[in-house]
Amino acid sequence: MKKLLAVALSLMLVLTSAAALADTLTMVTNASFPPYEFIGDNGEVTGIDAEIAAAIAAKLGYDLKIVDMEFDSLIPAVTSGKADFTMAGMTVTPEREQLVAFSDSYATGVQVIIVGEDSPITSADDLFVKDAGHTVGVQMATTGFIYASDEEADGKCVVSAYPNGNEAVMALANGKIDCVIIDSEPAKAYVAVTPGLKILETAYTVEDYAAAFAKNSELVASFNAAMAELIEDGTIPAIIAKYIPSEE
Repeated sequence: MKKLLAVALSLMLVLTSAAALADTLTMVTNASFPPYEFIGDNGEVTGIDAEIAAAIAAKLGYDLKIVDMEFDSLIPAVTSGKADFTMAGMTVTPEREQLVAFSDSYATGVQVIIVGEDSPITSADDLFVKDAGHTVGVQMATTGFIYASDEEADGKCVVSAYPNGNEAVMALANGKIDCVIIDSEPAKAYVAVTPGLKILETAYTVEDYAAAFAKNSELVASFNAAMAELIEDGTIPAIIAKYIPSEE
Protein backbone atom coordinates (compact mmCIF):
# COMPACT_ATOMS: atom_id res chain seq x y z
CA MET A 1 0.00 0.00 0.00
CA LYS A 2 2.86 2.36 0.89
CA LYS A 3 4.52 1.63 -2.45
CA LEU A 4 1.29 2.40 -4.30
CA LEU A 5 0.91 5.63 -2.35
CA ALA A 6 4.52 6.61 -3.12
CA VAL A 7 4.01 5.92 -6.81
CA ALA A 8 0.80 7.97 -6.81
CA LEU A 9 2.50 10.89 -5.09
CA SER A 10 5.42 10.75 -7.51
CA LEU A 11 3.02 10.78 -10.45
CA MET A 12 1.19 13.77 -8.99
CA LEU A 13 4.48 15.64 -8.59
CA VAL A 14 5.44 14.92 -12.19
CA LEU A 15 2.06 16.05 -13.47
CA THR A 16 2.14 19.17 -11.28
CA SER A 17 5.66 20.04 -12.52
CA ALA A 18 4.62 19.51 -16.13
CA ALA A 19 1.58 21.76 -15.64
CA ALA A 20 3.75 24.45 -14.08
CA LEU A 21 6.19 24.29 -16.97
CA ALA A 22 3.32 24.45 -19.46
CA ASP A 23 2.07 27.62 -17.79
CA THR A 24 5.41 29.42 -18.19
CA LEU A 25 6.83 30.97 -21.33
CA THR A 26 10.60 31.30 -21.55
CA MET A 27 11.91 34.36 -23.34
CA VAL A 28 15.60 34.82 -24.09
CA THR A 29 17.19 38.22 -24.57
CA ASN A 30 20.47 40.09 -24.40
CA ALA A 31 20.14 42.56 -21.54
CA SER A 32 22.65 45.11 -22.78
CA PHE A 33 20.34 47.04 -25.08
CA PRO A 34 18.72 49.86 -23.08
CA PRO A 35 15.93 50.85 -23.00
CA TYR A 36 14.62 47.68 -24.65
CA GLU A 37 16.35 45.31 -22.22
CA PHE A 38 18.80 45.92 -19.43
CA ILE A 39 19.52 44.83 -15.88
CA GLY A 40 17.50 46.95 -13.46
CA ASP A 41 18.38 48.05 -9.94
CA ASN A 42 16.82 44.85 -8.59
CA GLY A 43 19.21 42.73 -10.66
CA GLU A 44 16.48 41.50 -12.99
CA VAL A 45 15.98 42.06 -16.73
CA THR A 46 13.69 45.00 -17.38
CA GLY A 47 12.90 47.41 -20.24
CA ILE A 48 10.48 47.77 -23.12
CA ASP A 49 10.74 44.21 -24.40
CA ALA A 50 10.55 42.70 -20.92
CA GLU A 51 7.40 44.66 -20.05
CA ILE A 52 5.70 44.03 -23.39
CA ALA A 53 6.47 40.31 -23.17
CA ALA A 54 5.14 40.16 -19.61
CA ALA A 55 1.92 41.92 -20.63
CA ILE A 56 1.39 39.57 -23.58
CA ALA A 57 2.18 36.48 -21.50
CA ALA A 58 -0.26 37.57 -18.79
CA LYS A 59 -2.99 38.18 -21.37
CA LEU A 60 -2.44 34.66 -22.69
CA GLY A 61 -2.53 33.18 -19.18
CA TYR A 62 1.18 32.43 -18.82
CA ASP A 63 3.91 33.36 -16.39
CA LEU A 64 7.05 34.73 -18.03
CA LYS A 65 10.63 33.62 -17.42
CA ILE A 66 13.38 35.79 -18.94
CA VAL A 67 16.86 34.42 -19.55
CA ASP A 68 19.77 36.73 -20.38
CA MET A 69 22.37 35.47 -22.85
CA GLU A 70 24.66 36.64 -25.66
CA PHE A 71 22.83 38.06 -28.68
CA ASP A 72 24.25 35.51 -31.12
CA SER A 73 22.85 32.69 -28.93
CA LEU A 74 19.24 33.92 -29.04
CA ILE A 75 18.03 32.42 -32.31
CA PRO A 76 19.81 29.09 -31.67
CA ALA A 77 18.07 28.93 -28.25
CA VAL A 78 14.70 29.40 -29.94
CA THR A 79 15.28 27.01 -32.85
CA SER A 80 16.60 24.31 -30.51
CA GLY A 81 13.54 24.53 -28.26
CA LYS A 82 15.43 25.85 -25.23
CA ALA A 83 13.25 28.97 -25.28
CA ASP A 84 9.73 29.73 -26.48
CA PHE A 85 10.68 33.02 -28.09
CA THR A 86 13.10 35.92 -28.08
CA MET A 87 12.58 39.66 -27.86
CA ALA A 88 15.78 41.67 -28.00
CA GLY A 89 15.27 44.68 -30.19
CA MET A 90 15.56 42.11 -32.97
CA THR A 91 15.18 43.34 -36.53
CA VAL A 92 13.23 41.32 -39.07
CA THR A 93 15.59 40.35 -41.91
CA PRO A 94 15.23 37.88 -44.80
CA GLU A 95 18.16 35.87 -43.43
CA ARG A 96 16.56 35.50 -40.01
CA GLU A 97 13.18 34.69 -41.54
CA GLN A 98 14.76 31.55 -42.97
CA LEU A 99 15.48 30.39 -39.40
CA VAL A 100 12.58 31.65 -37.29
CA ALA A 101 8.97 32.80 -37.47
CA PHE A 102 8.55 36.48 -36.57
CA SER A 103 5.60 38.07 -34.84
CA ASP A 104 4.06 41.26 -36.12
CA SER A 105 6.27 44.28 -35.54
CA TYR A 106 5.78 46.17 -32.28
CA ALA A 107 8.36 48.96 -32.69
CA THR A 108 10.60 50.69 -35.21
CA GLY A 109 14.34 50.90 -34.75
CA VAL A 110 16.81 53.31 -36.30
CA GLN A 111 20.47 52.40 -36.79
CA VAL A 112 22.79 55.32 -36.06
CA ILE A 113 26.52 56.01 -36.01
CA ILE A 114 28.34 57.03 -32.82
CA VAL A 115 31.65 58.87 -33.21
CA GLY A 116 34.01 60.93 -31.09
CA GLU A 117 33.09 64.58 -30.71
CA ASP A 118 36.13 65.66 -32.78
CA SER A 119 35.74 62.92 -35.41
CA PRO A 120 36.14 63.89 -39.09
CA ILE A 121 33.35 61.41 -39.86
CA THR A 122 30.14 63.41 -40.32
CA SER A 123 28.00 60.91 -42.26
CA ALA A 124 27.90 57.36 -43.60
CA ASP A 125 29.37 58.72 -46.82
CA ASP A 126 32.44 59.85 -44.89
CA LEU A 127 32.67 56.54 -43.09
CA PHE A 128 32.31 54.05 -45.91
CA VAL A 129 35.03 55.13 -48.31
CA LYS A 130 36.96 52.49 -50.22
CA ASP A 131 40.44 51.91 -48.78
CA ALA A 132 39.92 54.58 -46.08
CA GLY A 133 40.29 51.85 -43.46
CA HIS A 134 37.88 53.22 -40.85
CA THR A 135 37.27 50.67 -38.09
CA VAL A 136 33.60 50.14 -37.26
CA GLY A 137 32.55 48.69 -33.91
CA VAL A 138 29.40 46.56 -33.84
CA GLN A 139 27.70 43.99 -31.65
CA MET A 140 28.08 40.42 -32.88
CA ALA A 141 25.19 39.00 -34.95
CA THR A 142 23.24 42.27 -35.06
CA THR A 143 22.05 43.98 -38.21
CA GLY A 144 24.73 46.59 -37.60
CA PHE A 145 27.26 43.78 -37.85
CA ILE A 146 25.62 42.53 -41.07
CA TYR A 147 25.56 45.95 -42.72
CA ALA A 148 29.12 46.80 -41.73
CA SER A 149 30.33 43.39 -42.90
CA ASP A 150 28.83 44.06 -46.33
CA GLU A 151 30.72 47.35 -46.47
CA GLU A 152 33.88 45.57 -45.32
CA ALA A 153 33.51 43.06 -48.14
CA ASP A 154 33.61 46.00 -50.56
CA GLY A 155 36.79 47.33 -48.95
CA LYS A 156 35.02 50.30 -47.37
CA CYS A 157 35.75 49.66 -43.69
CA VAL A 158 37.20 47.25 -41.16
CA VAL A 159 34.74 45.56 -38.79
CA SER A 160 35.50 45.01 -35.12
CA ALA A 161 32.78 42.90 -33.44
CA TYR A 162 32.03 42.85 -29.69
CA PRO A 163 29.81 40.68 -27.49
CA ASN A 164 27.59 43.65 -26.61
CA GLY A 165 27.04 47.30 -27.42
CA ASN A 166 28.62 48.56 -24.23
CA GLU A 167 31.98 46.97 -25.06
CA ALA A 168 31.87 48.49 -28.55
CA VAL A 169 31.15 51.94 -27.13
CA MET A 170 33.94 51.58 -24.56
CA ALA A 171 36.36 50.66 -27.36
CA LEU A 172 35.33 53.84 -29.19
CA ALA A 173 35.75 55.96 -26.07
CA ASN A 174 39.24 54.49 -25.60
CA GLY A 175 40.25 55.31 -29.18
CA LYS A 176 40.48 51.69 -30.36
CA ILE A 177 37.92 52.11 -33.16
CA ASP A 178 36.57 55.01 -35.25
CA CYS A 179 32.83 54.62 -34.71
CA VAL A 180 30.00 52.34 -33.55
CA ILE A 181 26.89 51.37 -35.51
CA ILE A 182 24.01 50.58 -33.16
CA ASP A 183 20.30 51.25 -32.67
CA SER A 184 19.36 54.81 -31.76
CA GLU A 185 17.84 54.27 -28.31
CA PRO A 186 20.74 52.32 -26.80
CA ALA A 187 23.05 54.77 -28.58
CA LYS A 188 21.42 57.64 -26.68
CA ALA A 189 21.78 55.75 -23.40
CA TYR A 190 25.45 54.98 -23.96
CA VAL A 191 26.37 58.47 -25.15
CA ALA A 192 24.57 60.04 -22.19
CA VAL A 193 26.99 58.33 -19.77
CA THR A 194 30.14 58.37 -21.93
CA PRO A 195 31.84 61.77 -22.28
CA GLY A 196 33.40 62.73 -25.60
CA LEU A 197 30.97 60.88 -27.88
CA LYS A 198 28.13 62.00 -30.12
CA ILE A 199 25.57 60.52 -32.49
CA LEU A 200 25.60 61.62 -36.11
CA GLU A 201 22.37 63.39 -37.04
CA THR A 202 21.67 61.36 -40.17
CA ALA A 203 20.11 57.92 -39.57
CA TYR A 204 21.94 54.98 -41.10
CA THR A 205 18.87 52.82 -41.70
CA VAL A 206 15.34 52.18 -40.33
CA GLU A 207 14.16 48.72 -39.22
CA ASP A 208 11.19 46.83 -37.70
CA TYR A 209 11.48 44.98 -34.37
CA ALA A 210 9.58 41.75 -33.70
CA ALA A 211 9.57 38.69 -31.46
CA ALA A 212 11.02 35.51 -32.95
CA PHE A 213 9.69 31.96 -32.51
CA ALA A 214 10.60 28.52 -33.79
CA LYS A 215 9.24 27.89 -37.26
CA ASN A 216 6.72 25.32 -35.99
CA SER A 217 5.61 27.33 -32.95
CA GLU A 218 1.87 27.48 -32.33
CA LEU A 219 2.32 30.59 -30.20
CA VAL A 220 2.76 33.09 -33.02
CA ALA A 221 -0.94 33.57 -33.85
CA SER A 222 -2.07 33.96 -30.24
CA PHE A 223 0.94 36.20 -29.47
CA ASN A 224 0.03 38.46 -32.40
CA ALA A 225 -3.62 38.58 -31.34
CA ALA A 226 -2.74 39.51 -27.76
CA MET A 227 -0.22 42.08 -28.94
CA ALA A 228 -2.80 43.69 -31.25
CA GLU A 229 -5.26 44.01 -28.36
CA LEU A 230 -2.59 45.51 -26.09
CA ILE A 231 -1.65 48.02 -28.78
CA GLU A 232 -5.32 48.90 -29.31
CA ASP A 233 -6.04 49.41 -25.60
CA GLY A 234 -2.93 51.57 -25.16
CA THR A 235 -0.91 49.20 -22.98
CA ILE A 236 2.02 48.72 -25.35
CA PRO A 237 2.19 52.38 -26.48
CA ALA A 238 2.29 53.35 -22.78
CA ILE A 239 5.16 50.93 -22.10
CA ILE A 240 7.17 52.35 -24.99
CA ALA A 241 6.39 55.95 -23.96
CA LYS A 242 7.54 55.15 -20.41
CA TYR A 243 11.04 54.44 -21.69
CA ILE A 244 11.08 56.64 -24.81
CA PRO A 245 9.14 59.83 -24.04
CA SER A 246 7.75 61.67 -27.04
CA GLU A 247 9.90 64.59 -28.19
CA GLU A 248 6.88 66.48 -29.49
